[in-house]
Amino acid sequence: MGFLAQAAAVSQPATTTHLTNPLPAPVSMSWDGDSGLIGLSPDLKFDGPENDILKKAFSRAVDNMKHDRYFPAEANDTVWDNAPTEVTVNKVKFDIKDVDADLQHGVDESYALKVDDCSDVSVTAETVWGALHALNTLEQLVLYQVDNQKLFLEGPVSIKDKPKYPYRGIMLDTARNFHSVDAILRQIDALAMAKMNVFHWHLTDTQSWPVYVKSYPQMIKDAFSPAKVYMPEDIKRVIEYARERGVRVIPELDLPGHSNSGWKRVNKDIVACGDYPWEEVALEPNPGQLEVLKDETYDILKTVYNDVSDMFPENFFHVGIDELHTGCYNKSDSIQKWLKEDKSRTYQDVVQYWLEHALPIFKNKEDRQLMMWQDAVLSTDIAARDVPKNIILQAWSDGVDSVKNLTARGYDVVVSSSDFVYLDCGMGGWLTDDPRYNVQKDPSPGELSFNYGGNGGSWCGPYKSWQRVYSFDFESQLNEEERKHVIGGSANLWSEQSDTAITDSMIWPRAAAYGELLWSGNKGDDGKLRTHDLTQRIYNFRERLVTRGVNAAPLAPEYCIKNPGKCKYAE
Repeated sequence: MGFLAQAAAVSQPATTTHLTNPLPAPVSMSWDGDSGLIGLSPDLKFDGPENDILKKAFSRAVDNMKHDRYFPAEANDTVWDNAPTEVTVNKVKFDIKDVDADLQHGVDESYALKVDDCSDVSVTAETVWGALHALNTLEQLVLYQVDNQKLFLEGPVSIKDKPKYPYRGIMLDTARNFHSVDAILRQIDALAMAKMNVFHWHLTDTQSWPVYVKSYPQMIKDAFSPAKVYMPEDIKRVIEYARERGVRVIPELDLPGHSNSGWKRVNKDIVACGDYPWEEVALEPNPGQLEVLKDETYDILKTVYNDVSDMFPENFFHVGIDELHTGCYNKSDSIQKWLKEDKSRTYQDVVQYWLEHALPIFKNKEDRQLMMWQDAVLSTDIAARDVPKNIILQAWSDGVDSVKNLTARGYDVVVSSSDFVYLDCGMGGWLTDDPRYNVQKDPSPGELSFNYGGNGGSWCGPYKSWQRVYSFDFESQLNEEERKHVIGGSANLWSEQSDTAITDSMIWPRAAAYGELLWSGNKGDDGKLRTHDLTQRIYNFRERLVTRGVNAAPLAPEYCIKNPGKCKYAE
């Protein structure tokens, strides 16, 4: 069975001619009548259950509405000709069925929001987490009038909303380059604004080990500097900050590949091929994979995993298994000896050995849910023979084909295909002394070269624009049963060429396009892409991000934002 909570068919979001245009588009939104603008009291009151997370979220929402002073760039002052009614909203009233529901996968995130000609905003939700989404929507319904410095709603409105997929997130690699805690907190703010609920934290990789492990403090000697370390209090801060905003933090230790830094500080003998030229044994510098046949590997693994796991209350834990390189294990004496002892053994048996010995360690709590990259099943030369069907697999290569392959086998899948939602693509290469850049003359028109029309050193080029992200139809080849196994998606940022200085602009607002796709879909009732409808919505969402301190990248000249429809592609 797939994790299908709330992934049932939902009605198509309605388009709107009103100025307020929430992202993601709600599943159902109707403006009720034309009674005019409704005032919003600057002293908006809370009327709801005693719940700290909800009350803090309400206070933030009120502060945001006052601070944002939002008025769409494309609008003009004629909106104020629609004279306000005598009504002023004075409070938000919450009706929540289960205030104690934990923030875990599949929790109900639905909500209903209603503004009418009375003095209340009404929010109904099954859980606090749905109510947080309602507050986020409310923030996007408010307009600021400069002349009298007041906040208004455009009129009575009714919204019924719930996500199409329960897993909607981003992945951030903080090992190839460091991203500060403050930068991570900004990503969580943006995730919450986009109604995305997962921060997948790729904590470690072969290049650095930035996570403090209490049993082996020497591991952080392989951080890039003493200042570029995540201490337990840093991790706690991120988790608590995220939880207050309805965002789950899923940790990843990339194993047994991408494993050099940190591990060698505990015992250099558990790292294979770490001292060989990278081009012989890895896909990028620096090389290293765990020695999967050595008992001491699992003794150390158990201690490290338990120490890291104890810092995260989340049920999900990602354990990697991607891009294992046979060339590395060709250099391992223990593995080569083991293979020669039985000629029927292959590298598939090596990976299966890892699974059989590591899985009991990884399942250190009753409700543990493990994630792995698709390579564990789909690698052409070093996949495991038997990956349990209760492992969630993250599809990252070969687009819809991998999604089809995995779901057809009965695996639940998180979709992160590199040809649509890898946000680091198209940045050029980073390996030095590369003579391919030295060509001084472009080819003839219509011909491609490394530097002209080619990938320019970026293996997954070109750059994935928000329109490319939004166009992704990852269920296009799936039958009804296979669709049940898609639990959501994640837009990923690998950090070979990004760090704290540009974290925000590399991820946002492009990830918000995926957020809408995962929340309410990307097609209208006619079955066509809603890219036209999303255009102004994502333009304005970017402006909101910047107002909130998230340094999101511009998507177009400001002329295009102020003049909707004037910057359309023309053949």
